[in-house]
Amino acid sequence: MRKKNYIKKAFELGFLYEKKYRGCAQCTIAAIQDSLGIKNDHIFKAASTLGGGIGKLTDGVCGGYSGGAIMISTSFGRRRNKFDDDEENKFYSNQLTIKLHQKFIDIYGSIICQEIHGRIFGRTFNLWEEEEKKEFERLGAHQDKCTSVVANAAAWTTELILNELERRKNKKCQY
Repeated sequence: MRKKNYIKKAFELGFLYEKKYRGCAQCTIAAIQDSLGIKNDHIFKAASTLGGGIGKLTDGVCGGYSGGAIMISTSFGRRRNKFDDDEENKFYSNQLTIKLHQKFIDIYGSIICQEIHGRIFGRTFNLWEEEEKKEFERLGAHQDKCTSVVANAAAWTTELILNELERRKNKKCQY
């Protein structure tokens, strides 16, 4: 499969998963895992509480962003068996996350869930209050708003991962 097909698949799955299942971080991770064929249930499970700005409190980082950062680290992060001597992987993982960060800033003006809500909905929400949650849904959270954020996060992250794999292949690095 060509690179652009993986990216397109990640986008489509991210949108679909957020629409159907909810949980932006897990949906981002699942979309990337499924598009690249690298499933890991432990990583998926670890992201359970990262949705809605962590714990649905909305004052933390966007779940699409944190899910993407987790997948970057999963792919290229510092390894436990080289805990004291894996600076190159740690460096590249951080560099890729900075690129993902910049995509969020360019499109949404922030990586913070609440601020992204302000940008795409024109207001913020308390997702622990039933009326607020109903309004969140009524305004399209899982029709075209948060679904698009997750889709973008999955696509951007997939592209970053594939570009780094390509770079490493071309450099014939041993990691």
